[in-house]
Amino acid sequence: MEEAYRKSLSRLQRLCSRAEYCSADMYRKALKDLDGDADAAAKVVAELTRDRYVDDARYAAAFAREKATLQGWGPVKIRFQLRGKGLSDAIIAEALQEIEPAKADEKLDKLLAAKARVLEGDPQFKLKLIKFALSRGYEYPAVEAALERL
Repeated sequence: MEEAYRKSLSRLQRLCSRAEYCSADMYRKALKDLDGDADAAAKVVAELTRDRYVDDARYAAAFAREKATLQGWGPVKIRFQLRGKGLSDAIIAEALQEIEPAKADEKLDKLLAAKARVLEGDPQFKLKLIKFALSRGYEYPAVEAALERL
């Protein structure tokens, strides 16, 4: 069992050195590596956390920045996804502070402008734009303001 523990730890350290992962993701991977041994998986995650390979706050901040900037997600969708990873509300709130409001508004404007070109002439134009923006995770007041700028 000690050999499997060391192999799993080494593999997960390599993964963490290439990309950010949260402790829940690493726990699932360790659990799979160790054939369901929950105690050993918890030890692997604890060691990864102690050695700073895994840091949930760092992961959440990187996740929020990436999703807001590259994929155009709003704070609602980002919060939902981070909660799904088992992160605390405090860590999530801190991560959402990483999103610059001006850049988020700019991204929303670009998304809505692109969608508006596709929906041009549609009788439910405004409704569909609102539904699209809400599905991307933006709050209604931000969507309303973006539609006025459109």
